[in-house]
Amino acid sequence: MKRQSRLLIALLVACTWFPVHEAGAALFEDDEARRHILDMRAKMKEVEEEKADKASLLEVANQNEALREEIARLRGQIEVLTNQVDTLESRQKDFYLDLDTRLKKLEPQQMVVNGKEVTVEADEGQSFSRAEELFTSGSYKDAIAAYADFLKRFPKSHLIAKAQYQMGNAYYLQKDYKNALKNQSAVVRRYPKNPVTPDAMLNMASCQIGLSDLASARKTLSELIRKYPGTEAAKKAKERLAQLG
Repeated sequence: MKRQSRLLIALLVACTWFPVHEAGAALFEDDEARRHILDMRAKMKEVEEEKADKASLLEVANQNEALREEIARLRGQIEVLTNQVDTLESRQKDFYLDLDTRLKKLEPQQMVVNGKEVTVEADEGQSFSRAEELFTSGSYKDAIAAYADFLKRFPKSHLIAKAQYQMGNAYYLQKDYKNALKNQSAVVRRYPKNPVTPDAMLNMASCQIGLSDLASARKTLSELIRKYPGTEAAKKAKERLAQLG
């Protein structure tokens, strides 16, 4: 009887111990699962945050790249506009220079004629200067035509006596002594007080010598000495008279 009681007690204890142990194990396993889940959630959150950070950085990088492209595009536009402005300024400057040059050509000009400063009209000065350029370059035939045009267009010019004189010189240099004499004689006859007249008389004598009219040459030289004493032309006239004998 006593032995049966002991066995019963052992059985009751065994029955009581096993369920408690299993429940404790189950409780332990639930806690581990919760911690594991929480860890997984934390890691997933970190991963998501890392992904979000990377996405944000990528977006910022893309924005920066877009800004660099926009800045490069704007710089290109600025460079094009700058070149256009420079071109326009250069054209405007050239335009005003050209306009100023044209206006100056239309304005009266100051020229020194026979040691005196005189005012001549723009086209008048240009016409005379053109004839002088032709004469200086040795284009005597064209110079004669230019001087003749000047004499016709500007009969009251301050430069008229000089143009007639130079026209005579151009003929002389072509050895056309007859026409040279005609033009130098016109200077002496029409402009007796002009500073160029003594030289015109000296050239008259040269033309007469070229035409072998020595008597007329002597007469012209003597008249030059008488009318314009003290001039350089009169001095040369004396020397030529001495040479002609």
